[in-house]
Amino acid sequence: MSVTLRALQTVVPPTVLIQEQVRDVFASQPDLSRLGKRLVTVSFNLSGIDTRHSVIDELTLDTPARESEVTDPQFFDPATQRLLRPSTRVRNELYIVEATKLFVEAGRRALAACPGIEASDVTHVVTVSCTGFFAPGPDYMLVRELGLSPATQRYHLGFMGCYASMPALRTAKQFVEADPTAVVLVVSAELCSLHLRTSDDPDTIVASSLFSDGAAAGIVSARPPEPGEKAFNLDLFETVITPIGEEDMAWKIGDEGFEMILSTYVPHIIDQHIEGALAPLFARDAQLAAVLAPAVLAPAVGGDAAAGSVATLVAPPALADTPATAIAHWAIHPGGRSILDKTEAKLGLSEAQLVPSRETLRNYGNMSSATILFVLKAIMDSPDATDGERVCAMAFGPGLTVESGLMTVTAG
Repeated sequence: MSVTLRALQTVVPPTVLIQEQVRDVFASQPDLSRLGKRLVTVSFNLSGIDTRHSVIDELTLDTPARESEVTDPQFFDPATQRLLRPSTRVRNELYIVEATKLFVEAGRRALAACPGIEASDVTHVVTVSCTGFFAPGPDYMLVRELGLSPATQRYHLGFMGCYASMPALRTAKQFVEADPTAVVLVVSAELCSLHLRTSDDPDTIVASSLFSDGAAAGIVSARPPEPGEKAFNLDLFETVITPIGEEDMAWKIGDEGFEMILSTYVPHIIDQHIEGALAPLFARDAQLAAVLAPAVLAPAVGGDAAAGSVATLVAPPALADTPATAIAHWAIHPGGRSILDKTEAKLGLSEAQLVPSRETLRNYGNMSSATILFVLKAIMDSPDATDGERVCAMAFGPGLTVESGLMTVTAG
């Protein structure tokens, strides 16, 4: 039985952040040191981003009338050009309102774009977010706002970070494998811009230059795509924790929003361990097993690495051959420009294979867990993705955790 991901749809909030304008605002903050100003300029200039989106309409920087329109600024004062310091409560209250809109709109678009699937067919909802909390949560709001059955089973993956949409797809696949009649709506929405702040701290500066807001949704089921519809068969998923990196990528709750730790060492960690992270995934695919030398894995307690459980890499294997020729399409989470550069070089990928990731980064920034779904949609919509071609998806997050998956393009 093939389990298929269909009707990937994306949505972003209306406020557009032009990277050069945002750079100048952050660099002009009076409490920033001379070194901090230089770090802001370098980080923003080298980000690989042109535009991002935000739910904070105060950040509309290119409208002259903004000074008179904003009477009670919470995040940014257009009159003084000052970035403000709202409490975590203020940030989360805006999350409740705006994230709900994005979750519902993304879910509505996915249902509308999936031929043969109605709201009444949905049996499970899986929601993903790490940028806010409320209960009843987004899973509940989707059921109510989209008219799903009140008996719909609901699951929320929260505070996992940038890789969380991959385990969401894996969970959806497992639901369908357990019940072939299941239809799973997967929705990710992230409002990272709520937590951006001015600071001399290099990690905070890097985060401020990268993160943004967006949502994406798709339908997972055993129903084959309709004639003319393109989709992905969800083949395999794997989780690997790198030997180092626990302190280099983290996500904590502070008094003035959530605090991202994203050290400049992360690209180096990925460079050193991306081959090893792919090894257990490739080893489970008969056609790709010969591409990599066998990985040395230590199974998690009570787990079995060969069966696809969480495993910790203890010795990175060497590539026996480049995977670039074995897999046509690569959906790499664009955590930053340097991460994509390292991945391209280490795996021997072509510039064309990284276009979906680089274009997503350039146009939308890093939307945490939603970003990988934007990249997958770009591949799904591309005329270059044809029936039977393989797709490898990878996302990186706190831990440092690497989530990967193999998919196959299928056309109805």
